[in-house]
Amino acid sequence: MTRSVREVAEFVSGRVLGNDKVLLLGISSLESASFGDLVFVEDAKYLFQALASQASAVLAGDFVSEPAEKPLIVTSHPRLAFARAAHLLHPQTAKASGVHPTAVVHPSARLAQNVSVEAHAVIGENAVIDGGTGIGAGSIIGDHVSIGRDCQLFPHVTIYPGVVLGDRVVVHAGAVLGSDGFGYVRDNHSGRYEKFPQIGRLEIADDVEIGANATIDRGALDVTRIGRGSKIDNLVHVAHNVQIGEDVVMAAQTGISGSSVLDNGVVVGGQVGIADHVHIQEGAILGAQSGIPSNKVIRGKGVVFWGTPARPIRQYLKQLAALARLAKED
Repeated sequence: MTRSVREVAEFVSGRVLGNDKVLLLGISSLESASFGDLVFVEDAKYLFQALASQASAVLAGDFVSEPAEKPLIVTSHPRLAFARAAHLLHPQTAKASGVHPTAVVHPSARLAQNVSVEAHAVIGENAVIDGGTGIGAGSIIGDHVSIGRDCQLFPHVTIYPGVVLGDRVVVHAGAVLGSDGFGYVRDNHSGRYEKFPQIGRLEIADDVEIGANATIDRGALDVTRIGRGSKIDNLVHVAHNVQIGEDVVMAAQTGISGSSVLDNGVVVGGQVGIADHVHIQEGAILGAQSGIPSNKVIRGKGVVFWGTPARPIRQYLKQLAALARLAKED
């Protein structure tokens, strides 16, 4: 979609230095930019490279104060502005609404008029799907599932019965939502394991995105919750009764054990392991491959924790340095 530099600047709340009538066709990296593209730079040292590229305009930080040979859109947070500009220059095209002939929709299911259901999808009894939502090919929507407005489920998503999704939720291919948690009780007499009831719920709030092949379990007796705006990467496992707050981001291959709580704004790196009944307080940052033992409380807004067991990164690095000195002495 063609937009002028002025339109893009207004959309991202930036100011223009130079010709605001130049037309933009899309976005690009510095390396692959071509005519009509918008690129961005967060550091002044890359500005020359951006201006020398084939791009038609550059989105830059407040370090720019003078016009250049290309139009400049100046903002305090160029990466964020670039992400927003992408929505304007590359708007998502809604798929045509309607139910594919090979899809199976239970007669009691309620679908809004502009819902799209692709080939071989299955919609269960008393499921409710609101307007603007798309159900990908081969997806399974269980009985009594509720899905809000403008959600996008990619192919082969499985949603177990009773799960609730808010508005604008994105679920990528292969994700499984609402499966049973891993809960068993050992009979000490026989040595066998009896399955503990897994009859709770899973509730996912608005604007959540869930990555490919992620799995999120329902509560055992109560509810697993994913808060508004949280983003869960591919191959993440969230166990039963976990409570995830708002605007939490979680990288791939992380595992969260049952009944743990992650407060608002927590950042979790890749391959982090969180044991049961852990409480990660607001704004804490867990570095990649950190390990959190059972019943641990992690507190410190903006503090990076690292290692196993995880501790503040300064403490962790001091301990590593001490170990290195001991090794040299040996």
